[in-house]
Amino acid sequence: MIKQLLGGIMVVIGLCPYQVSAQSTDQAFKNAQMSSSRVADAWKKYDDSLSRLFSRKNVAYPCKDIYLRAFKSQNELELWARNSDATEYKLIKTYHICAISGSLGPKRIQGDRQVPEGFYFIEDFNPKSEYYLSLQVSYPNFADQASGKPNLGGDIYIHGGCVTIGCLPMTNEGIEEIYTLCLSARVNGEENIPVHIYPTRLNKNGITYLMKEYPNDVPRQQFWADLRNEYEYFEKTHKLLPVMYSPDGKYVN
Repeated sequence: MIKQLLGGIMVVIGLCPYQVSAQSTDQAFKNAQMSSSRVADAWKKYDDSLSRLFSRKNVAYPCKDIYLRAFKSQNELELWARNSDATEYKLIKTYHICAISGSLGPKRIQGDRQVPEGFYFIEDFNPKSEYYLSLQVSYPNFADQASGKPNLGGDIYIHGGCVTIGCLPMTNEGIEEIYTLCLSARVNGEENIPVHIYPTRLNKNGITYLMKEYPNDVPRQQFWADLRNEYEYFEKTHKLLPVMYSPDGKYVN
């Protein structure tokens, strides 16, 4: 990942490795992952069915460009994918999130049981998770760190086990499929798989709901307004804007 400062705005740019050495590294990563029986079993179980699913959506598989979008109020995790930068993302599948802890709003302190909100990416793959398989989300990001809050915590995952104290839990079957898909994308060149987490769908109904539930919470309302630009752009175009921050850590997409 590269961070560039352009006109006072920080831009986070994901890298897609194409060099032979990077491809060798990707294959080594896959081999290490597949040495886990959990990963090998998940791959054997779901790789063919994922290929058929993508074929029905007219998206190539293995896919090199996937995107995960979560909505806390709806307990939904959407899987989107596209064939190239020039094409739009297509909705491939929606997964049920087993449980959500905490309330709506960003995570701001360790132990608050909050599921983060904002723009992240898959940071690590854990084949030996206490919760079967897990994908680490890159919390805290620059916006979280710039909030000025100490002890932000960490260790936020998409994982199995169907229990949570601040993560996005799936069934074991669900995480097997998602893990297989993310691993496939990772070893085929997608180094940073985006994960965007929203309180709810930030359409007219969603904004009305948030205003009703949190009418006097100005910090949360401002935070959600910052998230809304990315949400609306994706809804209109099915493409992602680069993640950008102001020097004080606000999203400026």
